[in-house]
Amino acid sequence: MKLASYLQDGYELLAIYHNGYLYNLESLNQDLPGTMGILLNFWEEYLPALESLNNSIVKGDIAPHLAMSANDLHLLAPVPHPASCRDGYAFRQHVAAARRNRKVDMIPEFDQYPIFYFTNHQSIQGPGKVRCMPDHFEKLDFELEVAVVISKTGRNVIAEEADSYIAGYMIMNDLSARRLQIEEMVLNLGPAKGKDFATAIGPWLVTPDELEPYKTAPKEGHTGNSYQLAMTCSVNGVQVSAGNMGDMDWTFAEIIERCSYGATIYPGDVIGSGTVGTGCFLELNGTGKLNDPNYQEQWLQEGDVVEMEVEGLGKLVNTIVAEDSDFSILDKKKML
Repeated sequence: MKLASYLQDGYELLAIYHNGYLYNLESLNQDLPGTMGILLNFWEEYLPALESLNNSIVKGDIAPHLAMSANDLHLLAPVPHPASCRDGYAFRQHVAAARRNRKVDMIPEFDQYPIFYFTNHQSIQGPGKVRCMPDHFEKLDFELEVAVVISKTGRNVIAEEADSYIAGYMIMNDLSARRLQIEEMVLNLGPAKGKDFATAIGPWLVTPDELEPYKTAPKEGHTGNSYQLAMTCSVNGVQVSAGNMGDMDWTFAEIIERCSYGATIYPGDVIGSGTVGTGCFLELNGTGKLNDPNYQEQWLQEGDVVEMEVEGLGKLVNTIVAEDSDFSILDKKKML
């Protein structure tokens, strides 16, 4: 089942997505909620009726005139108002390549426990325009990831049970302003301003049952569901990144275990996987320069169209736009 949030006449609405069309939940079953937030807070109560409606749509029992073309609607993030947003660090290939490119050794702690950071859940957005300030264009980057959303409250959740807390999966673009990020993390705190301006998720939320055909064993010594899902990113129609969700070393179940240790997770919490190997310009530029000192760096520019596609999860498309402002916080940096 694929669930989408969209904007119509100024109202946030919830629908099932199928074959290019959206089927509004409330109009087809008045007992179902109208927004993703309500649905996630009562996920287990609504799930049977939701699955029944989805089955009717898939079988063709719902009249086509009751559906709307997804191309004609303003899609929001599937979870427009996350309770929180964390991002993990699950792909060893990305971490190892980034450290190699900086000529530092791989850290053994990566293989000991999963880590994450909190990002700005108020800056979550879906497909469409990403507005950037002047300083964001100082090495503006994409990050190709997958995210999950939590569907029930939990605390001290063990990895063996954590997959049952996942409502579904989405593509995630953890946009990054690298100059801001690198400068502030010299102080060993962050990331903050390099990340808090925009994170895109979408285009829809895909429930775990749809991913069963892609299921695979996790890496040796790890616990939780794993899926072989091809991941790509293109900029202006040119593919720049390719990876696979099955390459995650730490599973979402293990990340959830870490997140919930001594802390409560809530319905609507979004958790990202971290960047897949080759999944950002920071890594790609570093590898390019390591192999060729004359390699020309690439960063996102105004007008660029970023298309992320993950097998089974759809395609997330965003366009980079510049805000009408010349305000720079980099210019306010005090020089010693």
